[in-house]
Amino acid sequence: MRFALLLPVLFAAAAAAEPDAKLLAELRQGGYVLFLRHTSTDFSQNDSRMTSFEDCASQRNLTDQGRAEARALGEHVKRLKIPIGEVLASPFCRTMETARLAFGKARATNDVRGGPLAADDPKRYQPLRILLATRPAPGTNTVLSSHGNPFRAVAGPPYLAEGEIAVIRPEGGERFREIARIRLTDW
Repeated sequence: MRFALLLPVLFAAAAAAEPDAKLLAELRQGGYVLFLRHTSTDFSQNDSRMTSFEDCASQRNLTDQGRAEARALGEHVKRLKIPIGEVLASPFCRTMETARLAFGKARATNDVRGGPLAADDPKRYQPLRILLATRPAPGTNTVLSSHGNPFRAVAGPPYLAEGEIAVIRPEGGERFREIARIRLTDW
C-alpha cells in the first residue's frame, strides 16, 4: 500500500483541507517530545501474573499487527526525515518492543509511566510531566513509548489510541503543550 508523502494528520484542524506543512517542517527541525502509546496488543492477555518486567509471557503483548504497525510507524518517521534522538520506554514488554521496532532503540524507565507512588498521589506523574516539559537535544525529537493512562493523567482526555502519538511542545519546568495527535491511520 502506498502512503502519501505528507502526514494527513498534520491538519491545522480536523476539518482542514490541507496538511499543516509548518508542523512537519518544525518536527524536522526537532525540539518536540513525541509521546507514543504502544501499538496494538492482545487484550486477552493481562499483566496480573507478571513477576518482573522481563516476564513477557505474563504480560499483555503486541500482536503481529502491532509489530507491523510499529515497523511502519518507524518507516514513516524515517521517510519524512523527522529526527529522533533519545527514545525512552516504559519497561513493559509491549512498550519496549514498540520503541525498538519503530526506532531501533529504547531505554527503559518508569518515569514515562508514573513513579512508584500510590495511584492517588498527585506527585505520581511528576517525572512524566518533567520529561514532557524537557527540550530534546538540539536538532532531535525525544520519543516516550508508554501507555494510555499516564498520558491521560497529565494531559487529560481523550485517551490515546494504541499506536497514536501526541506531539508535545516542551515549555520547561513541568509545563508542556500538546499541539497535535497522529493516529496510525493518519500516516
